[in-house]
Amino acid sequence: MNSILNQLNNLRLAGMSDALGKQLDQPNTYEELTFLERLSLLVNSETTSRDNRKIMRLLKQAKLRLNAQPEDINYRAKRGLSKDTIVQLLQFDWVSKHRNILISGPTGTGKTYLACALGQTACERGISVRYFRATRLLEMLTVAHGDGSFGKLLIQLQKTEVLIIDDWGLNALTRQQRNDLLEVIEDRHGNGSTVITSQLPTSHWHDVIGDPTLADAILDRLLHNAHKITLKGESLRKNAAAID
Repeated sequence: MNSILNQLNNLRLAGMSDALGKQLDQPNTYEELTFLERLSLLVNSETTSRDNRKIMRLLKQAKLRLNAQPEDINYRAKRGLSKDTIVQLLQFDWVSKHRNILISGPTGTGKTYLACALGQTACERGISVRYFRATRLLEMLTVAHGDGSFGKLLIQLQKTEVLIIDDWGLNALTRQQRNDLLEVIEDRHGNGSTVITSQLPTSHWHDVIGDPTLADAILDRLLHNAHKITLKGESLRKNAAAID
C-alpha cells in the first residue's frame, strides 16, 4: 500500500493519494461501497484537488488589491449600483464575448472593490486575471522597454482573459505611455476583456490620453460594446467612519 501511495504522489495525483489514505484510515466508512464507487471517490477527490490548486494559482497570479466577495457588495448605499447588473456580470458572458467593463465614480464609492469582486469570482471560475493600478502598469511598460522584456510583457497581457486597470486617469499620459497603452489595448481587442475603474467619467478620458488620434484609437476599442457602471454618492469609507 505504501508503494501505491508513493506511486500516486510521484504521478502528482496528490488528491487521489489523500483520498485513498482516508479510505484506509476509516475502513468502516467505505467497506459497503463497491470497487467502482470507491474508485469514483478517488477520481472526484483528485479533480477537486486540481481545481482548487488552479484557483489558488490564478489568485496568486492575479494579485488583486482586495479580497473582495460578491456577496459582500453593499447595495443599500444609494450609489446607483443595480444588483441585477452585478448578477448578470457574474455569469461572465462578457468574458466569453471579449467585452469590457468601465466603472466610474467619485472616490470611495467602491469601484476597486467591485472590480476585485469580479476578478476574485473570475479566478474561482478558472478565468485568468491580472490586476494593476494604472500608474504601476504604465511604469512596468516603461521599464520593460529598457530591459528588453516589452514584447514578453505584451504577450502576457494579451493572454490574460481579464485585465483590471484600477485608478485610471489620475495623470495625463506622456507620448510613450499613450503608445504603450495603445499596444496593450490593440493586442487585447477581440482577445480579452478589460475592466477599468476611474474617478473620471468616460467623456473626460479623451483629454487624459492627450493626442487626439491615439485617444480615438484607444477609446474606440475600449468603449465599443462595453458595460458601463457609473457610481455616485458620498464615500462609503466616510460613511463607515461616521458610523464608527
